[in-house]
Amino acid sequence: MIDRPLFVFEMANNHQGSVEHGKRIIREIKEVCNDFPEFDYGFKFQYRDLDTFIHPDYKDRFDVKNIKRFQETKLTQEQFAELLNELRSCGFKAICTPFDEISVDRVAEQGYDYIKIASCSFTDWPLLEKIASKNKPVIASGAGSSMDDVCRVVNFFTNRNIDFSLMHCVAEYPTTNAHLQLNQIDYYKKSFPSIRIGFSTHEAPDNTMPIRLAVAKGARIFEKHVGVPTDTITLNGYSANPQQIREWLLAAREAYEICGIEGERYPSTEKEQADLAALRRGVFARNNLIPGKPLEPKDYFLAFPCCEGQLVASDLSKYNSISIKNNIVHNAPIMKTDILEKNNTEELYGILKELTQLLSDSNVVVPVGSECEISHHYGIEKFHETGVAMIDCVNREYCKKILAVLPGQSHPTHYHVQKEETFVVLHGDLEIVLDGEKKVLHKGDLMTVERKVKHSFASENGCVFEEISSTHYANDSFYDERDSFVRPRKTKVHFTNEMMKQINRE
Repeated sequence: MIDRPLFVFEMANNHQGSVEHGKRIIREIKEVCNDFPEFDYGFKFQYRDLDTFIHPDYKDRFDVKNIKRFQETKLTQEQFAELLNELRSCGFKAICTPFDEISVDRVAEQGYDYIKIASCSFTDWPLLEKIASKNKPVIASGAGSSMDDVCRVVNFFTNRNIDFSLMHCVAEYPTTNAHLQLNQIDYYKKSFPSIRIGFSTHEAPDNTMPIRLAVAKGARIFEKHVGVPTDTITLNGYSANPQQIREWLLAAREAYEICGIEGERYPSTEKEQADLAALRRGVFARNNLIPGKPLEPKDYFLAFPCCEGQLVASDLSKYNSISIKNNIVHNAPIMKTDILEKNNTEELYGILKELTQLLSDSNVVVPVGSECEISHHYGIEKFHETGVAMIDCVNREYCKKILAVLPGQSHPTHYHVQKEETFVVLHGDLEIVLDGEKKVLHKGDLMTVERKVKHSFASENGCVFEEISSTHYANDSFYDERDSFVRPRKTKVHFTNEMMKQINRE
C-alpha cells in the first residue's frame, strides 16, 4: 500500500553486468535518500529470460538494436538475488519489471514488493495475465497507448482487485520539455479518481522543472533511471547520477512545501489572521446603543481601521444574530465583549433539509433560481412552532409563491391591505382561520383571502400550498403580535444544487 510519495530508482542495465557496480549504485543513492526521510523509496530491476526472450536466430545478432546491450549486461538469477539483498538491507522497496512469463515467476519467487509493467508491455495480454495471477501490487506505464487501451488495462487489474497504479510516461529517451505532456496527469486523475497516478520520467537528469510540476499536479509515484558514472562508464541522456538525484529530490521537497495540504482546507496561521485583521473594516456605533436590543443596520457604520477584539464586517452574516449586552456610545467601536452572538447556520441548514424532504414528497416543481425566505417570528430556535418557508416564484402584477409548513407549525394572525391572495393546497393538510372561522383544506382545495381579512394557518402533518395573488408589497403584512417578534424575523436562504435536484426529482 502506497501512503507517502514513492520515488522509484530504475537501474535498468546501468549495472553494466557487474554485481559490484550495481551495489555501488544502490549504496550511493541510499546516501542521498537518507537526507529526505519524508519520502518512501524503491529500487527497480529488469528481468528478461534471454534464452527464450530473444529469437534463436538472433541471439548473436549484435547489429540489432538492444540485443548486444542485453547480452553484455546479463546477470544470473543468483547475481540478481545478491543485488536484491543489497537493496533490502538499504531499506528500499523491491520492484521489478518482467518482460516475459518466466521472469514473472522469478519475480514472484524472489518476493518482490511490486511488479512494474513497462510501456512496451502495456498491452502484452499474455504477460498481463501472468502478472495478474501473482496477485501482487502493480505499477504500469502507459506511454504511447490509446485511451481505450489504458481503460482496458486499468479495468483488467482493478476488476481483479489488484492494487494498481498508473504512470504517465513519454517513451522518448530523453524527453524534451515540449513533449513531456504533464497535463496527462490531470487527465488520468480525472478519468481514474480511485487509483494512484504517477510520473515515469525520461527528461534530461538535470531538469528539475518536471518533478515540481508533477508534484503540483498530484502525482504520487515518481520513477527515474539512475546510475553512477566511472572512468569507463558514461551514463545515457536520461539517467541521473547521485548528485542529480539529490537535486531531483530537493525539487520535489520544495514543491510539496509550496503545494501544502491536499484534500482539505489549510489551517490559517496567526500571522495570516493578524495581517488580514489589520485590513478589515470595523463595526462602529452610529448612535448610543443600550443593552437588550438587537444590532440592526441602522445602529452601526463600517470604517477603517479596526482594533483587536472589535466586531468586523465579516461578522455581519445574515446567519449571525447579534444583540447588545453593554452600553456602547456613539462612534465607539463595537467590541465583541459588549455583544451577544448566535450563529444560526446549522439550524438553518437543518431546516433546509427538512423543507427539501417535504417539497420532494409533495412532487412540487420549484423554479430554478427561486429564493426561499424563512419566517421565524419568535426566533429560529422556535421556527418549528411558529414560522413558514416562502419560495418566491414571480412577483409582477400577479404573484406566485410556494409556501411550506412543517408538521405542527403555525403562522401568526395577519392581514393585507393591498394584496388579495388565493391558496391552493398541493400536498398535506392546511388548517386556516379566516376572521375567527376555522377550515381544514386538503390536496386540491382552494381558498381566497380577501384584502383586510385577518387569517392564520397551521398544519398538523405538514403542507405545501401555492399562493397566487396580486402584487406582493414588502410592508403589506400586518400582525396582531408584531411587537413581540424578533428582528429581523426573516432570513433568505438558498437550496443547494443537490437539494434542488432532490426537490425536482432530477
